[in-house]
Amino acid sequence: MSAGWIVAVVEAATILTLVVLLVVGGGRRRALRARVRELERGRRRRRSVLSPEGAVKAVWETASLVRDKGVGGAWRSSISEIANWAQVERPDLVRLAGVDGCVAIVFSDIEDSTALNDRLGDRAFVRLLSQHNAIVTKQVGRHHGQVIKTQGDGFMIAFAEAAQATRCAIDVERALLKRRATPSIVVRIGIHYGSAVHRDNDIFGRNVALAARVAAMAEGGEILVSGSVADQLADIEELDLMLTEPRTVQLRGLAGDHLVASIDWVP
Repeated sequence: MSAGWIVAVVEAATILTLVVLLVVGGGRRRALRARVRELERGRRRRRSVLSPEGAVKAVWETASLVRDKGVGGAWRSSISEIANWAQVERPDLVRLAGVDGCVAIVFSDIEDSTALNDRLGDRAFVRLLSQHNAIVTKQVGRHHGQVIKTQGDGFMIAFAEAAQATRCAIDVERALLKRRATPSIVVRIGIHYGSAVHRDNDIFGRNVALAARVAAMAEGGEILVSGSVADQLADIEELDLMLTEPRTVQLRGLAGDHLVASIDWVP
């Protein structure tokens, strides 16, 4: 084979390599641009539940709170913090409302999470929190709800119907009960059903506050519902049979007497 022929072969191979690199590079750039567009769409699109990536992000944000503010600062009043955020930000829940224009608002948090965190240490507690978050978000998705906000160990969730919210709460408690691990997680849940109005109307803020107050009254492992939820469940035999006798309570910051009832969810 002549030297000229060898040079020609080398030149052809070099050109072919460059073409391949250009094609591959262009493909990677196109794939990257497509991924960016997908992420941008994801930012604009509302999700019904937290994605796995979102759950991990929430856990690590929580870990950062522990590091920056200490145990007490990170876990103090999760329900109150979320309720305050909701009343200031006023997320628009109108699209979730049922045919009667109402929405079921759920608050939950882990009982004695500060003491639990102190006993386990930050790293172990964050792992426990990740398991808790996964259980809650899975059940919210199964029952067609939407996670509105998380804060520490607390959740604010919305459903179109009180029955959906109640069934989700029951499944969360049962899933936690079946979780064979030490230590166990004990969660309290409160549910209220009320008008979902536009941002300019302060009735929305009152319903958020009422749901938060009901949750704050619940004991660990208890699902406590407002009178309006109990009324909705009265027409559903399966859930009505789980309702305890309603009782009258005072809710901090809200005038008048309020009816609440517990859900007897334990199988």
